[in-house]
Amino acid sequence: MNEEIINAYDVIKEGGIILYPTDTVWGIGCDATNPEAVAKIYKLKQRAETQSMIVLMNGEKMMYNVFKNIPEVAWQILDLSEKPTTLILDEPRNVAKNIIAADNSLGVRIVKEPFCFKLLERMKKPLVSTSANISGQSTPIAFKDINPEIINGVDYVVKLNQDKVAGKPSTIIKLTNDSQVKVIRK
Repeated sequence: MNEEIINAYDVIKEGGIILYPTDTVWGIGCDATNPEAVAKIYKLKQRAETQSMIVLMNGEKMMYNVFKNIPEVAWQILDLSEKPTTLILDEPRNVAKNIIAADNSLGVRIVKEPFCFKLLERMKKPLVSTSANISGQSTPIAFKDINPEIINGVDYVVKLNQDKVAGKPSTIIKLTNDSQVKVIRK
């Protein structure tokens, strides 16, 4: 696993995009602070930049680097969640502008999956995570189901968990700074 972390990190550091296993489905990712790398993902997915993507983080320190104000209920939701949960929070900073939604929010998931967690430790920055499919196509549940166009379009494919069948996509909950809570996907 360490070799894969080093390989993925080296590609990301140079502005490349990777195909990698997450705690839910296979994802396409890059450095969330690099707008050119983010644009490469939009292009590969044939996705409008108005459809935002989420970022993965590995803990509280990284969260506070991106969000100045995190509602207390966010930590309660994360503590109580039994499955991967994405929170959409307001007013992100220190990330590429083209990853922020039109309403000035950003989806974030704190990962526990060992590869992602250790890659984030090395990066010290958030990692973009979007499903490994062309926009509008179904999300692949296993590596073997990923469109060859996606596999050939990334700069590096992580050689871990390629035989694993994915779990369900994460729960998505939108939290506003004024503490409004809206479940987007259960």
